[in-house]
Amino acid sequence: MSDGTATGTDLDVRLEKHRVELTGYCYRMLGSSFEAEDAVQDTMVRAWRSYDKFEGRSSMRSWLYRIATNVCLDMLNAGNKRARPMDLTAPSPLAQAALNPRADNTWLEPMPDVRVLPTVSDPAEAAVAKESVRLAFMAALQQLPPKQRAVLILREVLAWKASEVAELLGTTVASVNSALQRARATLAESDGEGADAATSDPLDEEQQKLLERYVAAFEGYDMTALTALLHEDAIMTMPPFDLWLRGTDDITGFMTTLGAPCEGSRLVAVEVNGLPGFAQYKPDPESGGFVPWAVQVLEISKGRITGFHCFLDTARWFPLFGLPVSLEAEADQVE
Repeated sequence: MSDGTATGTDLDVRLEKHRVELTGYCYRMLGSSFEAEDAVQDTMVRAWRSYDKFEGRSSMRSWLYRIATNVCLDMLNAGNKRARPMDLTAPSPLAQAALNPRADNTWLEPMPDVRVLPTVSDPAEAAVAKESVRLAFMAALQQLPPKQRAVLILREVLAWKASEVAELLGTTVASVNSALQRARATLAESDGEGADAATSDPLDEEQQKLLERYVAAFEGYDMTALTALLHEDAIMTMPPFDLWLRGTDDITGFMTTLGAPCEGSRLVAVEVNGLPGFAQYKPDPESGGFVPWAVQVLEISKGRITGFHCFLDTARWFPLFGLPVSLEAEADQVE
């Protein structure tokens, strides 16, 4: 965006300082990783082009949030609401499991933590930020009308004052307070399907051991060990397919039938949506190595895995997470 001048370079640097937090804001608004990054890029371009009209009557940060909000509201005019499979259909019994894909713009998308969670020194602030990008909260946000969504995020996640939000949206404090009250009521009515419980940050010893046991069970394709780690009502989803399964019997049954080609996979840890996750690489019979198959996002509550979400569009997700396009076979597996 720079015109090569010192002033232009300085402005680029000042704008870039806000990219991560703006991406987090747009992601919460839109529910899409790629739309959020497009929205932030549009915000930066608009800010660059109109900087000569920015008179410093507000901080650059609030000015950028105003632009980003307008960009997101324009994008949300199409009316599309991102969802999880369990927001759209009932669970499928294993005997009726069928892999029916839906369009990309149907689904709530995963996002690497590093792209949306700025580094902050306050542990409480960091915890709120992580909670606010978890899949269950993101799905609940999608149920709100766009302006209520903006008010809730600005007030409750980013801790803006009602007067600041009113100025940003060009409305009154009373209107902001009313929108916030309605948004809270809608979230309170949410049934919390697949909701995340608070996960300590960093993971405590018990949670870390749970993840180590999960990796051993999944890579070993040990369904008995996996069953011991899953909550009895655990949920498994696989966007872009609308199929979702509930309960250990159906999940492990699926993994040993339709999901059997995943046996022998390798997992690489990732930080995604404020939750523990893994990049799954499936065995490739042709190369003898491993190829991308899914980004897994795990929800944990009371020492058990309650949600097991596999995002399968690896051509999109693995580059977003900066993951390698393949893994070589381990030396001890080579004849």
